[in-house]
Amino acid sequence: DAVSRLDPATGTMLQAVWVDAGPERGGRVVLAAHHLAVDGVSWRVLVPDLAQACRDAAAGREPRLEPAVTSFRRWATLLAEQALTPTRTAELPQWTRLLDVAEPLLGERALDPAFDTAATVSHAAWTVPAPQAATLTATTPALFHCGVHEVLLAGLAAAVAQVRADGDRVLLVDVEGHGREPVDGVDLSRTVGWFTRTHPVRLDLSGIDLEDARAGGPSGGSVLKAVKEQTRAVPGDGLGHGLLRHLNPDTAPSLAALPTPQIGFNYLGRFTAGSRQAGPGDWQLTGEIGGGADPDMPSTHTLEAGAVVVDTADGPELTLSLGWPRGVLDDAAARRLGQAWLDMLRALAAHTDGPAAGGHTPSDFPLLDLAQSQIEELEAGFADDQN
Repeated sequence: DAVSRLDPATGTMLQAVWVDAGPERGGRVVLAAHHLAVDGVSWRVLVPDLAQACRDAAAGREPRLEPAVTSFRRWATLLAEQALTPTRTAELPQWTRLLDVAEPLLGERALDPAFDTAATVSHAAWTVPAPQAATLTATTPALFHCGVHEVLLAGLAAAVAQVRADGDRVLLVDVEGHGREPVDGVDLSRTVGWFTRTHPVRLDLSGIDLEDARAGGPSGGSVLKAVKEQTRAVPGDGLGHGLLRHLNPDTAPSLAALPTPQIGFNYLGRFTAGSRQAGPGDWQLTGEIGGGADPDMPSTHTLEAGAVVVDTADGPELTLSLGWPRGVLDDAAARRLGQAWLDMLRALAAHTDGPAAGGHTPSDFPLLDLAQSQIEELEAGFADDQN
């Protein structure tokens, strides 16, 4: 009931419920907040603050909490101002080139906002075995000098290329992030709100032997290096696309006329399991107990791909998830793609365990003008000297 009472239209963004466990046991206070007011990172600010405030109140002290340096209102104002700056408008040609691609339909037809809504979306999930999850979330990023999200994107891009009947190797992906990237004069480390941002990336696996990559061969490293570089090739910090698309009236029409990604990707990050075993006086996250997207809200992508890592006593648990509108992508095709994603990640883990895994890419050396082939030649020469 608390979740159902949340209503942004009337300003109802938070509900508190007392759960009475009877005279012999302590009760619980449950807080439910709307996502518009609190994102996942915000809870990492709120939970410790709630605990500290309760400790202060129990000790008879007035709660004293560290203030937010930059307010959500100030951040929103800065975004509107930044969208009009020459630095951001200069990014327009790069975003235009990135999005100017004739990508075949991923599903049976294009999205129709009148029919393809949140209510029509099906979901499925796959779990990467713990040993391989440990490799993919620690060893692989370390050897290839990349992020976990780039490892996951590499597997997804190869999976899409595998299941596409047309054999196309180029795809656009909307990559979602927490939106709290460092900006001069801005500190969002203690700000509560919804800062999520998305920006498109163009992934191209042309010329790579995907059969070898799926077998755990060295081409798996080529896939990862290509995706790493292409992910980092976006203008600036990636924030500019949203600014120019939605907050600049001069540039918005140009970007609106370009193709939009059919795939959305969100790596939720890494969390620790077992927090629910905390003591009875502790504040703790309950997980998602209700809510969700408005069932009438139009779907924005043919395929929504997500991933999350949860550290457990048995090692990291990596869960992959897909969501798709049933009228656009049939269940069998979506599940084939999910299985292909899982298989490709397992192949990348196998490649990581081999002697040829790892290496740098040009983005690792921003002050040098080096091609990938030159880097690999230097690395091979260094390895020979070491031997």
